[in-house]
Amino acid sequence: MFANCAASYARSSSRGLPAKIAGQVLTRRAIATKLGDAQTASCAWKKSCYNGIDYTIGDECTVFEAIQKLAAYDVGCLVTTDANGKLSGVMSERDYITKIALLGKTSKTTKVKEISTKVDNLITARPDDTADACVAKMLGRDIRHLPLVDQGTVVGIISIKDLVKSCLEEKEYTIQSLASFAVGGGGHFVM
Repeated sequence: MFANCAASYARSSSRGLPAKIAGQVLTRRAIATKLGDAQTASCAWKKSCYNGIDYTIGDECTVFEAIQKLAAYDVGCLVTTDANGKLSGVMSERDYITKIALLGKTSKTTKVKEISTKVDNLITARPDDTADACVAKMLGRDIRHLPLVDQGTVVGIISIKDLVKSCLEEKEYTIQSLASFAVGGGGHFVM
């Protein structure tokens, strides 16, 4: 996203002009701020395949209905909600494989609440958590999805893929900024 920031800044700063990135005019101070900003769970959510779809399913629905929704949206996990619309857990493809397919149960008669990971055992993230902190949570529990919870309300869900993309963007921007600085472009210093 900001891969060309330092190079653009280096070219324009030598002429005393502000850098322009993706239609935004950035001053030297703004560039320094962007370099110091870490990607957050909220940033990953905004770019996630889950953003813009209904990623929830009632825990009284059948597993078959959940699998249909997973397939329709081409996602690997859904947030489960109780009768009041409150977070009750998550159900993933892995839950289906280990708790339905391998045990010989049928997805048309089994309820989502019977196989989902319950809220008591659920690992969540806050929108302001860094992408690195979210990755650490996922690796620590060997999970691939994190519901984003803000003041007790689910506001999104992110996957490990979303977080890897965010972390790579941040690292790429840092490398580009340092490379520009190394060749005399001024890098990211505040003046």
